[in-house]
Amino acid sequence: MTSETRPYNKEPPTEVEEQSGKAVTDHASLKYSLLGPSLTKAGQDSVDQSKVSEIIYNASKGSKFFNHEEARDKFLTAKIEAILAKKRQLESLDLTRELRAADNLLAHLEASRDLSQHIVHIDCDAFYAAVEQLDQPALKDVPFAVGGGVLTTCNYVARKFGCRSGMASFVAKKLCPDLVIIPLNFDKYNAKAVEVREILADYDPRFESASIDEAYLNITDYCLRHEMDPAKVISQMRSEIHEKTHVTVSAGIAANARLAKICSNMNKPNGQYVLPRDRTAIMNFMRDLPCRKVNGIGRVLERELGSVGIKTCGDIYAQRQYLDRLFGQKTCEFLLRCYLGLGRTNIQPAEEYERKSVGTESTFREMDDPGQLREKLRRTAEELEADMKRAECKGRTLCLKVKLHTFEVLTRQVVPPKAVYLADDLYKYSLPMLAKLEQEIPGIKLRLMGLRCTHLVSTKRPDARAFFGLRPQRSVSAEPTGEDGGESERLSGVGEKEEQYQERVESGGEPGSASLHRRHGKEITSNPTKEQFPAVEEELWDCPVCTRPQPANERQFNVHIDLCLSRQAIRDTVQQEAVTQQQHRAERGTPGVQKAKNKKRGRPLTPADPRQKKLCFG
Repeated sequence: MTSETRPYNKEPPTEVEEQSGKAVTDHASLKYSLLGPSLTKAGQDSVDQSKVSEIIYNASKGSKFFNHEEARDKFLTAKIEAILAKKRQLESLDLTRELRAADNLLAHLEASRDLSQHIVHIDCDAFYAAVEQLDQPALKDVPFAVGGGVLTTCNYVARKFGCRSGMASFVAKKLCPDLVIIPLNFDKYNAKAVEVREILADYDPRFESASIDEAYLNITDYCLRHEMDPAKVISQMRSEIHEKTHVTVSAGIAANARLAKICSNMNKPNGQYVLPRDRTAIMNFMRDLPCRKVNGIGRVLERELGSVGIKTCGDIYAQRQYLDRLFGQKTCEFLLRCYLGLGRTNIQPAEEYERKSVGTESTFREMDDPGQLREKLRRTAEELEADMKRAECKGRTLCLKVKLHTFEVLTRQVVPPKAVYLADDLYKYSLPMLAKLEQEIPGIKLRLMGLRCTHLVSTKRPDARAFFGLRPQRSVSAEPTGEDGGESERLSGVGEKEEQYQERVESGGEPGSASLHRRHGKEITSNPTKEQFPAVEEELWDCPVCTRPQPANERQFNVHIDLCLSRQAIRDTVQQEAVTQQQHRAERGTPGVQKAKNKKRGRPLTPADPRQKKLCFG
């Protein structure tokens, strides 16, 4: 037998070879996972991602982070195997009922489609890098990034090498040896963001800030008032922003916020994309859209969906009968919304959303000294107190979050006997949780610590003016000072959930050491007030109860009506009680009057109880 025919009669692979092949397959998924949550960032389309993943894999191999990610990947692989096994089981069953339920849900969701609004998502192009480039024009053609141990932003020159936000600086240096890293300066970024927001407010005073460099607007009214096409309006806005601030922005224009967010990434940098407000156009757009492009679908869900044959949003329909049983009701509805291209159309200032939690956390070098850990906990409590005061609330539940030196994240929570916000109370009730962790894990080493309050209780003083039908006085929120050092995150709990950056640093790195502020650009910031920019006359609604004009805000208007109805109910009750008493006295006639006179003269009708103590006032 010749050597050419041997491959066709090859011996079955040994157990060692099977395990080796399985390891290679497992590491293939791990390499993809190591690419990070910002894989879909603009400027990465022409990058050889296999080369990037290989460099990240080799640079991280053997580190504690790598071991943690490897364990997570194995867990996800096992979870996917369970999903596939369940799907094979479901395929042998009659799923007519599930199919009918999915179709009914699709019909229900379709009925809620709103194609009447022009929603825009504005995203500044490499914002931190763009601001730094204004001070250093020579960096225009140089690959550079902003950050410390972890990069927060890369310019588009650096992105061609595979560098992106959330990447460890030492890995980025391997991808691009000439990369220049500039430390963060949030004072400059916030100042520039204010300039951009003042322009946005001219087009939609009630725009919604999603972070320091992105926002949602509803320009429907602006287009009607000025009789302009949405594309021309946004082109004019982008030109104005570039002329006044010298930074470029990209925009997506669509019928809802989800589609606008996707579209803003289509023609980056310094571009815009318009998706027509037409159902057919939207369905065609979503049909071929990769699932990962949808905000809310990350690396984990992408792999889970891919395992059952869902690569694009159009693939969701064919698998609709399995979604509820495989992923749960909430994920099922979310995926069907993605298939239909549905999203929210209500755009309002971020501070008007009901806040779910207030928290702060910071990363640092590995720390195992109990005294240092307690000192860190105390500083974290003081930072949270400042945040709680700004948010004007207290928390009924206190959560402690820590990240071990192995990158494992642990959370603990406690319900204090009272709502808390003071640093002394926050430290007092979080210290036992830290002490218990130290007992459970001897020699514990931490690299991150955070505190968060949930089940919030407002401490805002009620506005007495509102009860009397007057417009409430405007309050000016204090800007965050961020005086402490270190890299941290503030968890706002409002608006759409953004993917958290996954920290990638070696155990000897100094994450965030270059940051001079605790802020990270996702804090809630109030929209510019009318005193700061010229705006149209405020729209007012007349109250149907008291007829006084009120701000055209649905939530505030409903609160005012409730107050008016409450006052009216009190008036009606008092009036009815007075009429009843008059009728009662009229029926009783003169004896009743004489009885009242006798009582007034101090002549009791019944003998006094001798056991009753004499009451004396004054």
